[in-house]
Amino acid sequence: MSYAFNPGWPFTEDFRAVGAEQIEHAVAVLEHRPQGVHEAIHDARKNFKRLRSLYRLVASDAPLFQKQENARIRAMARNLSTARDAAALVENINYLRGQTKSDEQSTALDQVYTILAERRDRIAESEADIEVKIASTIIDCEQALAALAHVTFNDGKRNSAARLKKGWRRTLKRAACARAACEAGTDATLFHELRKQAQDYRMQLALMREIWPSAMGAKRTEAKALVDVLGHLNDLATLTSLINEEPGLAGSSQNQAHLLSAVITREEALRAEARQRAAAVFLDKPKDESRTIELLWLEAGR
Repeated sequence: MSYAFNPGWPFTEDFRAVGAEQIEHAVAVLEHRPQGVHEAIHDARKNFKRLRSLYRLVASDAPLFQKQENARIRAMARNLSTARDAAALVENINYLRGQTKSDEQSTALDQVYTILAERRDRIAESEADIEVKIASTIIDCEQALAALAHVTFNDGKRNSAARLKKGWRRTLKRAACARAACEAGTDATLFHELRKQAQDYRMQLALMREIWPSAMGAKRTEAKALVDVLGHLNDLATLTSLINEEPGLAGSSQNQAHLLSAVITREEALRAEARQRAAAVFLDKPKDESRTIELLWLEAGR
């Protein structure tokens, strides 16, 4: 089993299997933690993102299920977010260090990196309730698995194709709105919304890869590149917000000035790249592409 639909299977059975795999993997990694607790949390949260994207694709045919489970899974991810968010900020500074324009800026970012790395470690050490949070999340996963076992769909081929067409069009229409907003503005929240829509699209391309592996694979590669660019933008916005709220984390006012200068320069380049990549990823009209998905699904598995 993998994160992909099998067009030859009854849709309900297939949907449950794909969703259950994500939940069960999250539970397994949280219980066994082969690479440590924080890497396990990171992996489990990726499973939760895939699960939410899966559910959004069928929201039109299971609206109550999608609404309830989306809220549950979002809460599960947030429950495990504190230490991971602190680690992401350190990774972001490391990314910026590779973009420095002067020795002074490089030295300043090195100092900020050290401060944020120490902050990350303090947060990790102070999370005395992390085991409680993990245990609570595992219980929530078991409840999510039970809810998944009761969801049903009309398994007819044409009904399934129509369901996927509707979900696909919904994803692309949301992406088109987010992309238009980013063309008209520079606010970080606009690009964060585009990132969410691009992430959904990338995951849903994975779900549908069996109907045309080469095309879906190529589109996923393009979408991932867009998501990565938008992820850097979002991380920079989060970093800027934190430094503005807690200037002491920069170490000095000079460090803060160098950091913000590096952020602004990088943000300008990333926004331009994101707009360019989004234009290529979301090239086709939602109506046309969703119709193609419908036809490919009907053709697959015959």
